[in-house]
Amino acid sequence: MIASAIAWLLHVLAAPEVGLTSVFLVSFVSATLLPLGSEPAVFAVIKANGALFVPVVLVATLGNTLGGVVDYWMGYQAKETFAAERESRWFHWLERYGAKTMLLSWLPGVGDPLCTLAGWLRLPFWPSVGYMAAGKLARYICMTTALLYVPDGWWHRIGALLA
Repeated sequence: MIASAIAWLLHVLAAPEVGLTSVFLVSFVSATLLPLGSEPAVFAVIKANGALFVPVVLVATLGNTLGGVVDYWMGYQAKETFAAERESRWFHWLERYGAKTMLLSWLPGVGDPLCTLAGWLRLPFWPSVGYMAAGKLARYICMTTALLYVPDGWWHRIGALLA
């Protein structure tokens, strides 16, 4: 039953008419503490329709930033959970550099927890969101542009290996 539900969801999200919706949802979920990457979805939609480069990157940035805001909010609400970690070097580093550390929110593995810790430390909300969005936008532009320069034949070989 779960397998069929997942297959249905993937089929719906793969539909061209919901490409931007799919990118938003995947980008949002991948910015939470769940281990999911949004770059394949962003790249797939742009590869299918290159004219959507700017809208897809902006939608992915918005979804990923809003997911980071959810992380920030969870950290803001979970002060007691992190109380024992208060003396770690991460907290000192975040306190020292403040909202600018959110430029690193795009990093795999550490970016989402950084957003959570920023909320816990009560770093200024709007500057944190602004830096978060700037870092995520730069990531999507760089990653997608780099992936577009990979020849199509290479992607076909990867697909054949996975099939």
